[in-house]
Amino acid sequence: MKYIIKDKKYSFMSAFDTDTGAYVRTGIIDENGKDTGIDPFMASFPHLIDVGVMGHCIHGKTGLCVKAGIGCYQSGLTIEQDNMTVENFKWIAEQCKGRCNQLALGGRGDPDQHEYFEELLKISRENNLVPNFTTSGYGMTPEIARICKKYCGAVAVSWYRSEYTLNAIQMLLDEGVKTNIHYVVGKNTIDEAIERISTNDFPKGINAVVLLLHKPAGLGKKDNVLSINDPRVKVLFSEVDKRHPFKIGMDSCNVPGAIRFCKNVIPESLDTCEGGRYSCYIGADMVMVPCSFDQDQRYKVSLRNKTIQEAWESEKFELFRNHMRNACPNCEKRNLCLGGCPLMPEIVLCDSQNREVIS
Repeated sequence: MKYIIKDKKYSFMSAFDTDTGAYVRTGIIDENGKDTGIDPFMASFPHLIDVGVMGHCIHGKTGLCVKAGIGCYQSGLTIEQDNMTVENFKWIAEQCKGRCNQLALGGRGDPDQHEYFEELLKISRENNLVPNFTTSGYGMTPEIARICKKYCGAVAVSWYRSEYTLNAIQMLLDEGVKTNIHYVVGKNTIDEAIERISTNDFPKGINAVVLLLHKPAGLGKKDNVLSINDPRVKVLFSEVDKRHPFKIGMDSCNVPGAIRFCKNVIPESLDTCEGGRYSCYIGADMVMVPCSFDQDQRYKVSLRNKTIQEAWESEKFELFRNHMRNACPNCEKRNLCLGGCPLMPEIVLCDSQNREVIS
């Protein structure tokens, strides 16, 4: 199924294919109906919502993330809340119908372990929303994989360097699910990332390896943050530039690095921080923030007494967007990265003399 969203407020159109996940949008369309080629800064409603259906991690006490060398940015080891209710999830989905493309299920734990997991996926599809999610794979079963095939656009398995990681990937592949690997890259994992990507050392049949930049949020440590002055960063992006049997993707936090080091990546394919512009996060506590990494909830808006639309148009969200609107005014590449992460400037892979952080 393919459908088009016409954004009258910001004068552009977007198209989304629910089967392939392909997403495109026009530039700003002028009064004569001509595409100006200017990328619209934001949408009038989020095109993707990260929904934290998990309030707690049932594997948290086992320390899976820690053992895998990953600091849970949601602090799953120390914070426990109730999971999102079906009623609240349905309330979110019904507001999004015809206005949003995808719901990325997440939160403080594996979404496939939610007590009403299949029902959440079904509600998504009933409202013409494609559900996706990321899992550690620890609790994956053939039955869950079959459910994923029925409802999901894609499933990502976090690279936890364990037998259960490989087993989960294989279960999903056996069911024909489009399967990605999410690989967190920090000082402690970049050498392995370079080695595995350069030798194509990932399970055959995966769709993509998606590189996620380590952030100092939650249990993520500051001393594991990569620096643009680290020579390994350039090597990693040189591998991104090459052809592989699988696709290589990256989160928007990596875009400044791609701009700096990649030669073969088409600039138009890069989309910098979408937080508060095309996406947002809603936690199990029904608090909405521009980005899931706003763990301090500096820009929070409670949905207990507001709609998603009202939160999207709130003063808090505007304050977040202003970081990107005003960053790096003298940089010729600012339109490609908008200054990078508004929350954690220390993760931005940029050494330009024109860089100007907005506090």
